[in-house]
Amino acid sequence: MGTTDTEPSRTEDPGYIVGRTEHETQRLHRQGQLYGPLTRRLFMEAGIGPGMRVLDVGSGAGDVALLLADLVGPTGTVVGIDTNAAILEGARQRVRAVGWTNVTFVEGDIRSASFAEPFDAAVSRFVLVFVRDPADVLRACARLVRPGGPVVSQEHDLLGSYRAFPPSPLLEQLLMWVNTLLTRQGIHAATAYRLHEHYLTAGLPAPQIREEAPIGGGAEWVGYATLVDHIRSVEPFLIEAGVTTRDELDVDTLADRLRAEVVGQRGVFRCLPAIGIWARVPA
Repeated sequence: MGTTDTEPSRTEDPGYIVGRTEHETQRLHRQGQLYGPLTRRLFMEAGIGPGMRVLDVGSGAGDVALLLADLVGPTGTVVGIDTNAAILEGARQRVRAVGWTNVTFVEGDIRSASFAEPFDAAVSRFVLVFVRDPADVLRACARLVRPGGPVVSQEHDLLGSYRAFPPSPLLEQLLMWVNTLLTRQGIHAATAYRLHEHYLTAGLPAPQIREEAPIGGGAEWVGYATLVDHIRSVEPFLIEAGVTTRDELDVDTLADRLRAEVVGQRGVFRCLPAIGIWARVPA
């Protein structure tokens, strides 16, 4: 949700600045509800379907793994990998609650992981922005996927940003604060647009690319809460960096104030677009 496209020099991953709290897990669930249809269309376009064995990289709270389980069906297999053991335990509980027996999760880093069998596909959603070298992650995915299988990624288009029409002064202020934080954290807004380059660097062929954005209007649109979920997660970092103050941000009333501005103008609110990209592992 930024506007800067400058990429700082980094020697290690910038870190998951939105945190690892219970609130963050709930935020991921809501994000999954909003972006799930977009992700499903991307995976189906890439050829993911019944009976496939699929690797979910950066599995987190398990939303993508559950979506994949529905696509591959009972004859398929889903393996999720994440470096956060605590959040994976929550993902396991969700899988058990819905009755899937063909979805498993492992703690680890995809760049050093090994598996007994190759995968038919590897996917990641909203992961590559948090790593120093996305091509390295894509290369690791390609290593674990059989020839001809797709490597699929989806990332937020931070250059596209959130938008309200007519414009919302509150939203513009929020974006200015978050852009400042992203720049200081070394997260660059052009990550999604550089995916094409990263795929080629990883030795994959020229990928297919698509972009979609959730958009809605009215008082019940979930997009307001989705933005505030993100703001609440990064609130400590905004305050610590001196970008704003807790009183100025007033996160508890933020969704209501944003909703009032948009609805009062009979406007619409667009969440971050998502760029989807995929290519098949060469023989």
